[in-house]
Amino acid sequence: MQKADILFTEAVIINKIYTIRGYKVMLDRDLAELYLVDTKRLNEQVKRNLKRFPDDFMFQLTSTEFEILKSQIATSSWGGARKLPFVFTEHGVLMLSSILNSNRAIEVNIQIMRIFSKIRKVLADTSEVRILIDELRRKTENNTKNIEVVFQYLDELIEKQETQITRNKIGFNVNNE
Repeated sequence: MQKADILFTEAVIINKIYTIRGYKVMLDRDLAELYLVDTKRLNEQVKRNLKRFPDDFMFQLTSTEFEILKSQIATSSWGGARKLPFVFTEHGVLMLSSILNSNRAIEVNIQIMRIFSKIRKVLADTSEVRILIDELRRKTENNTKNIEVVFQYLDELIEKQETQITRNKIGFNVNNE
């Protein structure tokens, strides 16, 4: 069996990453599925090593967050979970590899870390594009204001030409007119 046979596609893993409380996170049940262990066993290992999982590495969803998540996923296959799920941030997933010593866990974690890195890169790239668009918008706003000023001056010049009064010429007239 080759490595590609036991690992999941990027799309499968990306679909298991959610944004909750401003963090990109993965659910305990999804990670257990990827590691090929029971969710209960995964959480037991985490509870035995709680010092490794501060709040910015792992937290438990509130009832409201869980309901919102279920509605986003639009699935009823939660298996009648009695406890609210734990979610793991990128750092929490990385820490899981230190408590789950199977080759499977190590390989899956490497794959997940690569995907988190790609997500960060995509977000950084889109941030750069947004900054460039904002710069262009500011430049075009200035151009629009400058064009308005030019048209205003042109309108004033046209008005002056139309309203010029005829004046008597001053000076010596050779034709005695």
